[in-house]
Amino acid sequence: MARAIGINHVALEVGDIEAAVTFYRSIFGLPERGRAPGMAFLDMGDQFLALSERRAADPDGARHFGLVVDDKEAVRQALEEVGIRSSSSRRLDFHDPWGNFVEVVDYRDIQFTKDPAVLRGMGVEDLRKHDAALAELRAKGLVD
Repeated sequence: MARAIGINHVALEVGDIEAAVTFYRSIFGLPERGRAPGMAFLDMGDQFLALSERRAADPDGARHFGLVVDDKEAVRQALEEVGIRSSSSRRLDFHDPWGNFVEVVDYRDIQFTKDPAVLRGMGVEDLRKHDAALAELRAKGLVD
């Protein structure tokens, strides 16, 4: 049996590709990776965000994806600057202009780990896990 080892990309349906590219690039600084008819791809190091122009449903409620960032509070500020409401607690959740529900998590607080070479290539090699995240990784035997 094959084992899942990670997420290659997340695909979101949006109402306007150009507006969605502008939005996600302005909040997260994601470089554009490529295009296909009705789609745009934004790079996140060794992963990517796929934007597909087809949004016709109601906004998502609980269905969401978690986006890992190096500075959660900078994201909160960027969202405020473009008029997007976010959660006001320790969590950072928001709906994009097309109703997609996004949870933003800080790399230092979670188990998700990037290879040091990938972090270096992304210009964020100085990120260090917080103690709780390291304890979770150690408990699973994933780090020393």
